[in-house]
Formats: sequence, structure tokens, C-alpha cells
Amino acid sequence: MFDEMKSKNKPNSTAFTNAISGFYREQKLEDVDKVLGLMKEYGLNPGSNSVYNVRIDGLCKLTRTMEVKDLYREMLLKGMKPNWVIYYLLIVGFCKEVMLEEAKRMYEEMGKKRVVPGEGWCYFSLIHYLCQGGDFEAAMGVYKDAMGKNWMPGFKTMKVLVNGLVNN
Repeated sequence: MFDEMKSKNKPNSTAFTNAISGFYREQKLEDVDKVLGLMKEYGLNPGSNSVYNVRIDGLCKLTRTMEVKDLYREMLLKGMKPNWVIYYLLIVGFCKEVMLEEAKRMYEEMGKKRVVPGEGWCYFSLIHYLCQGGDFEAAMGVYKDAMGKNWMPGFKTMKVLVNGLVNN
């Protein structure tokens, strides 16, 4: 497919990231490496934030936490600065695997690096999972941060948070 694209037009990063996403969805991880190699051949950067976003998202959805951590470390070693999307994907990925301490660590790191979420979902998801894990105090801290940005979680999440705090 990429050879055919090359004869008509040079494939762009979007074509490659869509392919990478599809290979993760199909759990064909060996093909992800092939696509990353093809990107280099076509003169594109397989180490861009958008490629890391797709790769981290794919691995999180497959609950491959150790590979996610390795990929994140690789990113940092290359001197890349994670954006809020990468932090969001990491936080939600760790939460879904009930690795709440790891998710909180990512959230704290995001704050220390002054990376501000572009959407409230980063806060809302973390609050939801912290409440599920019974860590209402930490959830309240995240809630306060969200309120500082004028973002309010949904009623259901707020009800669980308030009831949890009252019960504690």
C-alpha cells in the first residue's frame, strides 16, 4: 500500500500513524516496527509526539503496561517533552489497570512540568478511577485542580466523590 502511495504521492505522517493505530488494534505489533522503519525510509520522523501518542494509546488499550513504561522512558531519553495527550493516555492506561499510584505519579509529574491538560477529561478520568479505588482525598485534590480551570466533572462522578468523602 505504501509503495503504491509512493508512486502517486509521498505518504505523510497521518497515513503512517493511521497504519500504526490499525496494527495495534489488530495486535500485529511486529508490523508496527516495520511501519516505523518505513517512516524513516520516507524521510519522516518516527519519534514525533504524534507517533508516540498513537503508540502509547495502542499499548495502553492492549494493557501492555511494561511496554508503555519503556516507550515513555525512550521518549524522555530522546529529550522529548510529553504533551498533555501523552500524560492523559498514560494516566488513563494506568488507571484501567488499577495502577493508581503510577497514575498519580504521572499526574504529579505533569504538574511539575507545567503541562496543562487541553481538556477536562484528564482530570475527570483520574477523579473517577481514584474514587473507584477509594482514594477520595487524592480525588479531591485533582478535583480542586480541575475547578481551578473551571472544569467540573459529571454529576455521577461528583456524587461518588462527595459520598466517599462524607463516609470517610
